Amino acid sequence: MKRFLVPLLLAATPAVAEYDSETRAYIEANTLGIFYHEMGHALIDILGLPIFGQEEDAADVLSVFMIDGFYDEEAAVSLAYDTAFGFQAEAEDMGEPAYWDVHGPDLQRYYNLVCLFYGANPDERDDVAEDLGLPEERADYCPEEYDQAAGSWGAVLDELVAAGPGRSFRLKDVSDGSEDAVLAHEVLSAEVAALNGEMSLPQTLEIRVAYCDEANAFYDPADQSITYCVEFVRHLAAQANW
Repeated sequence: MKRFLVPLLLAATPAVAEYDSETRAYIEANTLGIFYHEMGHALIDILGLPIFGQEEDAADVLSVFMIDGFYDEEAAVSLAYDTAFGFQAEAEDMGEPAYWDVHGPDLQRYYNLVCLFYGANPDERDDVAEDLGLPEERADYCPEEYDQAAGSWGAVLDELVAAGPGRSFRLKDVSDGSEDAVLAHEVLSAEVAALNGEMSLPQTLEIRVAYCDEANAFYDPADQSITYCVEFVRHLAAQANW
C-alpha cells in the first residue's frame, strides 16, 4: 500500500515551533532520505547481501528505491525534490569534492538520485527530470538503471515484506527535550511505525537520536544500530534557508 506523506511537522508543537512549514518539510524529507541510506547499510550487514561496487552507492540506491516504492506519486515527488536539493546544498557547501571519500561527490549523487527517480516512472516524470536538470544523454539510460535497482533491492524488500509486520525496527526514546531532538524523533518514530507495519527483519535494528558533535548519521555494525545525530536537524534547517 502506497503511503501519503503525512506532514507531521507542519502543525508545529511548541518544541518545534522555531522552523516554518517549508523548513520543517525539507528537514523531514532529508531525514527520511538519510535514514533510508543508513537502512541500506544495515540491510547489507544484517542480511549479508553481496555488493558489487561501492557500498555507499548501493545505500543511495535503496534510499531512492524506498522513496519511489513506498509513497504515492505526489509524496514521492516532493521527497525526491527535497532530497536532491540536499545533495546540491552539500555540494555547494563542500566546495572542492573529496575524491578520496567513500561517498561519491555530492553532485554525482544528486544526478544519480534524479536519474533513478525519473527512471522509475519516466512517462510521468519528464517534468521532474527537466526541472532538476537531468541531461538527455543520461536520461536515456535511467529506466534501465532503475530496472537494475529493482532487480536487486526490490527482491530484498519483497522478502522482508513477505515476512509480515513485526517489531524489528526499534527507536529508542529520546532523552533530550530540545526542539531539534524532538523533531528528529518525531520523524523517525513515524517512519519506524510505518516500517514495522509493512515488514520484518530477521533481528532487531535499533535506531537512536543522539548528540554526536557533528551533523552526521551512521550505521554501526558492532551493535547493528543506526544513529541519527541531533546536529543534523540544525544543519538541514540552515540548508533550507540558503
